[in-house]
Amino acid sequence: MLALRYAGFAVVATLANLGAQRAVLALGDREAAAVFAVAMVTGTLVGLVVKYLLDKRWIFYDRTAGVAAQGRQFALYTLMGVATTAIFWVTETAFWLTWRTDAAREAGAVIGLTIGYVTKYLLDRRFVFREGGAA
Repeated sequence: MLALRYAGFAVVATLANLGAQRAVLALGDREAAAVFAVAMVTGTLVGLVVKYLLDKRWIFYDRTAGVAAQGRQFALYTLMGVATTAIFWVTETAFWLTWRTDAAREAGAVIGLTIGYVTKYLLDRRFVFREGGAA
């Protein structure tokens, strides 16, 4: 059940990420590297917050309270995502540069995010949400 819930939340975060990217790309020149970069960063931030909130409550059943403690926890959660974000960005960018279509870009994003989320779960379980829940 946990794996299905985690996979479902990964899909929700992925859709939030890609939706944010589409919104940014709709505002500018899709071929411009700067617009592409802003879209990727915006999508990543949106997906990060969505995934953190879902993981914290429904995957790891974390009860960390207080602004300072939660801030530290979110910072560590974000840090664990740096390598996994690199996997996602490299894969999405490679698909975009190879085929130059939105479908290819999004396929690369989904592949990169899938690899990244599996890796991220293992890191989060070990380093971020050690004391609570399903880990």
